[in-house]
Amino acid sequence: MTAPEPYASVRYLVDDVQTAVDFYTGHLGFTLHTSAAPAFADVVRGPLRLLLSGPASSGARATPEDATAAGRNRIHLIVDDLDAEIDRLRRAGLSFRSTPVAGPGGRQILLADPAGNLVELFQPADRRATA
Repeated sequence: MTAPEPYASVRYLVDDVQTAVDFYTGHLGFTLHTSAAPAFADVVRGPLRLLLSGPASSGARATPEDATAAGRNRIHLIVDDLDAEIDRLRRAGLSFRSTPVAGPGGRQILLADPAGNLVELFQPADRRATA
């Protein structure tokens, strides 16, 4: 095994690399790390490195057909104020794949990137506003 990287990396297959870069950097606080668009780019937020692989990338070509169905897997981003994030993203013209859900650990909502990959915005219970 090689030495560990400073990031945890997740690969998302996307239809359009630049559109995905714009979505993650423009709306969710990621920064562009490297770009070989239109085939590939990666964006970083904290310790997460998101690999955005377009149709021409080796990552997309290596995916078997039976593994391409969308599942419930998603990246999980912690936010301080879920309601404020929902309002901000709706004002930017984005739509959500779920309504906010509350549980003992906090509140969450699902957003889809332009290729349909899921992003969970999560506000931990200890960050809930007190009235």
